[in-house]
Amino acid sequence: MTSDPLHFEFFNEIAIIDQLAGTAFDRTLPKGMTRAQFGVLNHFVRLGHEASSPAQLASAFQVTRPTMTSTLARLNRQGLIAVRPDPADGRGKLVSITDNGRAMRDRCIAGIGKATAVLDDLATPAEISALLPVLRRIRIGLDTAR
Repeated sequence: MTSDPLHFEFFNEIAIIDQLAGTAFDRTLPKGMTRAQFGVLNHFVRLGHEASSPAQLASAFQVTRPTMTSTLARLNRQGLIAVRPDPADGRGKLVSITDNGRAMRDRCIAGIGKATAVLDDLATPAEISALLPVLRRIRIGLDTAR
């Protein structure tokens, strides 16, 4: 048994859960869809953003602009997002999710059911519901502090 600091143990557990859950989620995604692409679609739906610039998205996901540009290009080729000129900045672009993109996000979420069924054996819905406010508060705090 280690005597690592409590905060390290906390983040270590989250990192391991993220790795395990991410791998399970990857296996459920439709062919050609990556977790990064799903993340962008989910971002638009979750936050209700009408449009964001590629730079705003890169910042939100903490990736480089070229990395985000590559992800957006694949989503655009699939018709899951729309990219248009930013009327406020002649050189800039605005990205928005399409109806097809919303449908793909829903399809991805529907497919994750098999991967998350293991939770039914590990925690009750009440336990998971009780954890969510704490996890959200931590996420918001970490996001604000970055």
